[in-house]
Order: sequence, then C-alpha cells, then structure tokens
Amino acid sequence: MNSAASESAAEPSVAVDLAADLQLALRLADAADAVSMARFDAPDLDIRTKADSTHVTEADLATERAIRDILLTERPGDGVFGEEFGSTGSTARQWIIDPIDGTANYLKGIPMWATLIALAVDGVPVVGIVSQPSIGRRWWAARGHGAWTNVPGESAPRSIHVSAVDDVALSSVSFQSIQQWDEAGELDTLIRLSRGVWRDRGYGDAWPYMLLAEGRLEFVAEFGVKEYDIAAHVAIVREAGGRFTAFDGTDSIGDRSSLATNGVLHDAYLTLLHGEGAG
Repeated sequence: MNSAASESAAEPSVAVDLAADLQLALRLADAADAVSMARFDAPDLDIRTKADSTHVTEADLATERAIRDILLTERPGDGVFGEEFGSTGSTARQWIIDPIDGTANYLKGIPMWATLIALAVDGVPVVGIVSQPSIGRRWWAARGHGAWTNVPGESAPRSIHVSAVDDVALSSVSFQSIQQWDEAGELDTLIRLSRGVWRDRGYGDAWPYMLLAEGRLEFVAEFGVKEYDIAAHVAIVREAGGRFTAFDGTDSIGDRSSLATNGVLHDAYLTLLHGEGAG
C-alpha cells in the first residue's frame, strides 16, 4: 500500500460499516489466535529464513492463511496485504495483516508477539486489532467507535485513552532497540531523547504502542517498519486520542518509520528529535 495516511484526511470515499468491519476483525483475530497458539513454543516448530534474512515459521504462514480464507468468504471484494503472501485485490478497501509480529520472540518461546489486523480505506487505517494471545490480551478500535482492551478478570472491555502528560521531561518513552536506531543513523538522537525524558525503555514490537494507547507511555518510535507492522497501531492510537506520523512528522504509513505519541507532546518531541523548527 503506497497511499499516505493523513490524520486530517476526510472521511474515506468508500462507504463502510465500520461496526460490522470491526466485528469481522475480532472474529479474524479469534481464528488467528487459535492457529498461532496451537504451535507456540512447540519443540518441532518449522522455522525458515526468508530472502531478507528474517525468519518465518509455519505458524506465520498458517495464521495468515486462516485470516485470508475468512476474508475471501466474508469480504471477497476487498483487497488484502499481508507480510507473508503479499498484496491481492483492491486497495480502496484493504485488509493489512501481520500474522505474527515478533516472529523472533515467537520462535524463542517468548510471549511478546501479536497478530496485527487492520482495515484501511483509501489508504487510511480505520479499524485495528492487536491480539496478544500468549498473555491473554487484545486491543481494538474503529474510527468513531473508541479504542478498547480486554483485561483479565474483568467481564467487560475497558475503554482506553492516551495520557494527558504535557511535559517531555515527565514523559516515558519506548525506543524499540539501540541497534535499530544506530542502523538508522539516529543513535545520537536516541541519546538526546533519553536525556530529555523521565524514563526510557525498549519494550519492543506491538506492546509499547498499546501501552501508549492505554496512557502508560507518551512516545514510541521505530525504523524499518512496513505498513503491516503499524497499520493496526495507527487506528488504535488515533482512536485513543493520540497522534501517529512518520519519524519526520509526515502523515504516512509508507515512510518506513513511525512516531506515535499522546498527541499533546508530538510537536515537542519532533523539536527534541530534529531540532528547532521541526514539526
């Protein structure tokens, strides 16, 4: 998907029933969880290396197939863009899938991985699901329907919202990994960021974006991401009241970088990251 995702974009031109699409997305996540959990931490898990030197497991492939099979029946006119099987169909309404985000954790038996499912209309993510079945958590949102999570022990979903922290010096941030920022040529920027905030940690993958949407962090940024890595996060963070752009502040999910904040501090972070006049 090459379309920019503008936070200020008008309503998508394609008519959608987002309530129905959200319910379908939740069913897709149920099916994905059943497939992925069946092979999690299996001693005989089949693991292969892709052309880009990243890993793919049998569970990645099976999980994406399970989602695609349901979409073929339920939304045959929609396009699908998945990490493992590429892009098919229309991009006007496009389901964007990362069957297992955090494959390196999955294959090591580390429970910090998730299935990411988003629906983008005219290039704008409007529905997002992040399902982390190994810890019994899920987050979801649709434009105009709020952002939600399940909490173990609570019978009803909990509405979530970003924090109201308005001072960078009091904020908590997640930077993914030192190596990632170093490879992007932003190691000095990371050090500057760490010196300007209250607390910095590398929580990794999908979870920090959800912590941000819940109001527990104020900033998440990373590099080398593709649309399927972040589309679901965009929908959830924005519906929770946050702001989501590329690292340079442009409104795009195709820029191969991400910057998610509580919104209040977005411009201040851009100034800290890039110097005066940024943002």
